[in-house]
Amino acid sequence: MKRSFLYSSILLFSLAGISASASAQSESEIRVSPCSIQSIQDKADSLKHLLSKGGYSVLREASISMESAYDIPIIVPMDEGAKYQFVFIGDEHSATYEVRMYDYHENQVVYKKNESGKKNTNIIRYAYTPRGSEYHMIKPLQINNERKSDLCGYVMLFKETKAKAKKGK
Repeated sequence: MKRSFLYSSILLFSLAGISASASAQSESEIRVSPCSIQSIQDKADSLKHLLSKGGYSVLREASISMESAYDIPIIVPMDEGAKYQFVFIGDEHSATYEVRMYDYHENQVVYKKNESGKKNTNIIRYAYTPRGSEYHMIKPLQINNERKSDLCGYVMLFKETKAKAKKGK
């Protein structure tokens, strides 16, 4: 039953991508659109540089417009035993930042939460090594008490390069 939900989610995202490219779109559709805030881009560039020095390369990255208290599901394939780093950078004025990750069987394998009040609380970064080669769902979320929409978020998925992995053995 859990697998059917994941398959439905994958199908939904595939269909959403097809319908987003259609010229006639209804007002009630959820549209994922990019955003651009220089301070978030600067932090993303800094983290990319830092992680590349640590032997990681960027697999996926995107800036996304978000609504307060609504997560954005991101489905990615991951390889068993590979080392990954995931980064979420939220709007600096939000009060809460969360990231949840689920494996193929919809078991929650990661939960990270930051609340405002400390330096760089709008950044969540964690390492993850999957136990099996399968799809994972990552769901970043931010809560802003003043603005409910047009919040900028930035997500990046890194994978350790083979050269670094061999060097470490």
